[in-house]
Amino acid sequence: MGLFGKQTSMPSKDDCLPGRSTKVIIADRHLVSGEPMQAPFASHLKTAVFAMGCFWGAERRFWEQLGVVSTAVGYAGGFTPNPTYEETCTGLTGHTEVVLVVFDPAIISYEDLLVVFWESHNPTQGMQQGNDRGSQYRSAIYCSDKEQLHIAEFSAKDVQEKLSSLGFGQITSEIVLASTFYYAEDYHQQYLIKNPMGYCGLKGTGISC
Repeated sequence: MGLFGKQTSMPSKDDCLPGRSTKVIIADRHLVSGEPMQAPFASHLKTAVFAMGCFWGAERRFWEQLGVVSTAVGYAGGFTPNPTYEETCTGLTGHTEVVLVVFDPAIISYEDLLVVFWESHNPTQGMQQGNDRGSQYRSAIYCSDKEQLHIAEFSAKDVQEKLSSLGFGQITSEIVLASTFYYAEDYHQQYLIKNPMGYCGLKGTGISC
């Protein structure tokens, strides 16, 4: 997974690949939960989008949580519309690999999801995650609304104190209002169910939130 991405700076919009208007076609249902992976979702459900390195392992970490109804992997934070995996790996789309999380807030809160996010990777590494290097591996929280944005920013301050106490640097995660989410190709969806021995590079810092 880490052999592709080497672009360690963000391209300008003018430098990005043109992309396409055609959306990727994916399966209707999540392989684990059997629930839809694409909107419209039930009115009581909410969504969140996180980037924490290679999206294969990140997606599994979220679908394992009680109250998470569905997940999907994709690309966000860049400029190229409907990018392919190969295009994203060039660093010339501006996107990072992300997980769309569909959750029931009556069972699991957004704050709980943030705990999973902060504890499951190293948010201080800039344009890489472990041995995976490139702008598509950068850490990010793309918030669905201003309430999520406020909660995420507040949590980052608390997490920064914990990281600093352990000798880590400053958090480099993007924390912004939602960027357009583009679904990744179907073979990436629930990849570690389809490929149980597949690559997972997730590694936390040892903090507890």
